[in-house]
Amino acid sequence: MSKPYYITTPIYYPSGNPHIGHCYTTVACDSIARYRRMQGREVMFLTGTDEHGLKIEQKAAEKGVTPKEYVDEIVKIFKKLWKFMNIDYDRYIRTTDDYHVKSVQKIFKELYDKGYIYKGEYSGKYCTPCESFWTESQLVDGKCPECGREVTEAKEEAYFFKMSPFADRIEKLLTETDFLQPKSRAVELVNNFIKPGLEDLCVSRTTFKWGIPVTFDEGHVVYVWIDALSNYITALGFYNDEYNDYDKFWPADVHMVAKDIMRFHAIIWPAMLMALEQPLPKHLAVHGWITFNGQKMSKSLGNVVDPFILGERYGADAIRYHILREMALGADSSFSNEIMINRINSDLANDYGNLVSRTVAMVNKYFDKKLITDRESGEFDDELISMCENLCNKTDALMDKTELNNVLAEIFNVVSRANKYIDETTPWILAKDETKRARLATVLYNLLEAIRITSTLLSCFMPSTMPKALEQIGASDYATYENAKKFGVLPLDVEVNPGEVLFPRIDVEKEIDELNSIIKNSAPADEKPKAETLPEITIDDFSKVELIVAEVLDCEKVKRSKKLLKLQLDDGRGGRQVVSGISEWYAPEDLIGKKVIVVANLKPVKLCGEMSNGMICAADMPDGSAGVIFPDQSIPVGSKIR
Repeated sequence: MSKPYYITTPIYYPSGNPHIGHCYTTVACDSIARYRRMQGREVMFLTGTDEHGLKIEQKAAEKGVTPKEYVDEIVKIFKKLWKFMNIDYDRYIRTTDDYHVKSVQKIFKELYDKGYIYKGEYSGKYCTPCESFWTESQLVDGKCPECGREVTEAKEEAYFFKMSPFADRIEKLLTETDFLQPKSRAVELVNNFIKPGLEDLCVSRTTFKWGIPVTFDEGHVVYVWIDALSNYITALGFYNDEYNDYDKFWPADVHMVAKDIMRFHAIIWPAMLMALEQPLPKHLAVHGWITFNGQKMSKSLGNVVDPFILGERYGADAIRYHILREMALGADSSFSNEIMINRINSDLANDYGNLVSRTVAMVNKYFDKKLITDRESGEFDDELISMCENLCNKTDALMDKTELNNVLAEIFNVVSRANKYIDETTPWILAKDETKRARLATVLYNLLEAIRITSTLLSCFMPSTMPKALEQIGASDYATYENAKKFGVLPLDVEVNPGEVLFPRIDVEKEIDELNSIIKNSAPADEKPKAETLPEITIDDFSKVELIVAEVLDCEKVKRSKKLLKLQLDDGRGGRQVVSGISEWYAPEDLIGKKVIVVANLKPVKLCGEMSNGMICAADMPDGSAGVIFPDQSIPVGSKIR
C-alpha cells in the first residue's frame, strides 16, 4: 500500500480579494503534493478559508450584506484563482461548513471539561486586522507587533485556554526536534513567548456574533484561533461524520504558513493538540512574505501584482515558477514586474526553452524527427549522465526540507549543464561528417534524456507546460518518478514532435510599459491609491541612521547594468564609492560637482561587481521617477544631517 501524505496551507482570511501574496503558500503546497503523488504517495492536500471574526462582520456590514453572503462571494474568487493557477487540492474546508462548526463546539467543550478552558475576564489590547490579543509588553511602540496598526482596549467576559502546562513540552518541540522549518526561527519563538512565561489565551468573545457559538454559554462565540486551527483535523473527520480520514492522514506531514501566523501554529496549535491528547504534526514549514519595495504585499499598494493579470499575460506556470524560485524558506522575497520578467526570460525562455527547441530542431533537421539506433560514446557524456542520474536524490532531500527554491536550482543546474553540453559537443559540426552519425545521435539522445528527466520533475511545478515539452521530445509515456531516477529510458529510435515555443522571450521595457497601462486602466476611476506608511519609530531608532553631506567628484555608468551609476564622493572622511540606481534619470555629468545626502553607515554591498559604501537619498516622484535630494551647495562635506 502507498504511504499517506498530508499537507496543508493555512486557511485564508477572505476579508478581500486574493493577490499574489496569497499564491506562494498554495502553489508551494500544490507542487509538493504533486511531487509526493509522483512518488506514489496517497496525498491529502487541504486548503480553505477562515470565515469568522469581527473583521468579516464589519466588512459585511459596510457592504450591507450578511457575513455569510460576504464570504460566499470572496470564496468564489479564491477558488477561481486556485483553478487558474492549476492548484489541484484534494479538499477545501470553510469554517462555516456545518461539520466543522459541530466539531469545533465538541473540541471546545472537551477542553473545558478537562479543565484547560476556564471562564474569566479579558482586559488588554486587541488588533482587529490580525484578530490577535496582545499584552502591553508585546506591543511595539504601542502598536500591534505583527502589522504595526493601532490596537484597541478590550474588556469583556471571556473563556481562556491554559497555555502554561504545555510550555516545557513546546520548548523541547521547537528546540530539540525538526518540527520547525527553518529551525532558526525556534530561538525567536522561545525568547519572545515561552521564556517570558506563556500567558493563557483568550478563546471566546462576546462583543461580536459572527463566530461559532459556545454550546454551554449563550452569548459567547469561539475565538478565531481555536476555530481556525482545528480545521486541520476537522477536515479529516475529527469529531464529525462528514469524513473518515483522520486515522489515515493524521498527523500532518507538513503545515505550511507565512511567518506572521507562525506563533499560532508553533505554540497554540501544539498546545491544543497536547490538551486533546492527539499526535502533533510532523513539520511546520514557515516562509517569509512576498514584499513590494520592502513592504509586505497589501491591497493598498494597488493591483500591480494581481495574479489574474500576470497569469493571462505569461501563463500560470511562469508565475508559479517565479514565486517558488525567488523565495528561500524562511526569508522574504522581493517582487517586481521587472524581476519576474527577467526570471522568465533567463530561466524559462533562454535556458530551458532554448534547450528544448534547439534539441528538437536538431533531431528534426539531422534525422528527420527520428533518431537512428547506432551509438558512439564520447567526451563530456559522463558528467551530464551522472548529473541526471543523481538529480532525484538531490531533489528528494531538498523536498523533505521544503526548500523548493533549491529543488528548482538543482533541476536548472542540469538544464545549464545540458546547454553547455551542446556547446562542447558541437552537433552542428558533427552533422557535416557522415562518419559521425552515431556520435551525433548519441549527443542528441543524451540531450533528450536530460530534458525528459528535468521536465518530469518540473511537471510538479509547471503542470501545464511540461506535458507539452515531454510531447515534443517523444517522452509522454515515460514521465514517471521511477524513470526520472534512470538515464537511458527513451527508445534508441525516439521520435520527436516539433511544437510551439514553450516560453516566448519577453521584451522587458515594452512589457513594463504595457503592464503599467493595463494596471492604470483596470483601476476604478474614483479610486485613489492609499499611502502605505511604515510603523512609527523612536528618536533612538532614527539616531542609528547616519546621514551626511558629500560632493560628487566623479560619476560613470556601471558597465553591467542599465540602471546603475558609480559615484566617487568626497565625504570629508577620505572618500567613498557609492552605486545608485538612478541612471534612468540622471547622466553622470548632471551629478559631478553636486552635493548629495548619503546614508553613511549602511552595510556595504556589491552591485553588479561594484562595491557600494552607502546610499544616495532620493525621493519618489509622481511620475515614478527618482529625484535626488541636493542640499545647499554651501553646506560643507561631511556635515551630519539631523
